[in-house]
Amino acid sequence: MRTVYLGTSEFAAAVLRRLAESAHRPTLVVTRPDAPRGRGRRLAPPPAASAARELGIELYQPPSVNDQAARARISAAAPQAVCVCAFGALIREPLLSEHRMLNVHPSLLPRWRGAAPIERAIIAGDEQTGVSFMVVAAGLDSGPVCLQASEPIGAEDDFGALSARLQRLGGELLLRTLDEQPECLPQAEAGVTYADKLTAEDRLLDPAAPAAELERRVRALTPHIGAYLALPGGGRLGVRRAAVVDAGGLEQGELSLDGPRPRLGCARGALELLVVQPEGRRPMAAEDFLRGLRA
Repeated sequence: MRTVYLGTSEFAAAVLRRLAESAHRPTLVVTRPDAPRGRGRRLAPPPAASAARELGIELYQPPSVNDQAARARISAAAPQAVCVCAFGALIREPLLSEHRMLNVHPSLLPRWRGAAPIERAIIAGDEQTGVSFMVVAAGLDSGPVCLQASEPIGAEDDFGALSARLQRLGGELLLRTLDEQPECLPQAEAGVTYADKLTAEDRLLDPAAPAAELERRVRALTPHIGAYLALPGGGRLGVRRAAVVDAGGLEQGELSLDGPRPRLGCARGALELLVVQPEGRRPMAAEDFLRGLRA
């Protein structure tokens, strides 16, 4: 089947590579313009753009996928299906109606519609998530679902580990949908939740929450964004791995540096820091961080 691919993120790049190996290899990849990234804020291409170049697929990076020039470029490729995955911008009419548009979404819709479904599923303590393949509609991830497949969320899963498995699952589900062309059915009205875009506030480990919730937040934001702890004297300490332990007399908000590892008193229990990242430095074992403080 002749396809055009719309995607931007690392997740989208992984699914693109799987699609490119198949009989449905895209003739055109459309992604977002290059943008400042990293600490130096240097202009860099989106992951999907880099993948398209590596794969030798024609690449197009319009300011808006909905403008007339972008619509004409997609139409010129004469796609039988436009495959969308983590594109990062709303697709509007008339583009929506000009092509058969199918979207890979990493959740079991209608749960976790929106921008950050993997992170929100981990933070919420969901025991499973998955991938849904659906028709793109005007509403937010609200279109009819063609195929779904589930994936358990393990107690040790962070974003990186879970996302890698969902990428593989998403690629396989995309190929199945294109091969089998299953019937796409409306989503259930019950059980709709929204995975709001992550903000700076989501990164803060607030001791007013239970330690178990903070531990899930650490996993949900590792390794791509990172959670952090506000230090009593000012500044931040990034937290890359943590565990829930007994409070052992710690008050809520109290940070103990006396033991082998730092511990933070929470609303329920305590959060033991296992891997931390001081400002301007690389992640390190919490024991090494404490040894540096005591030296």
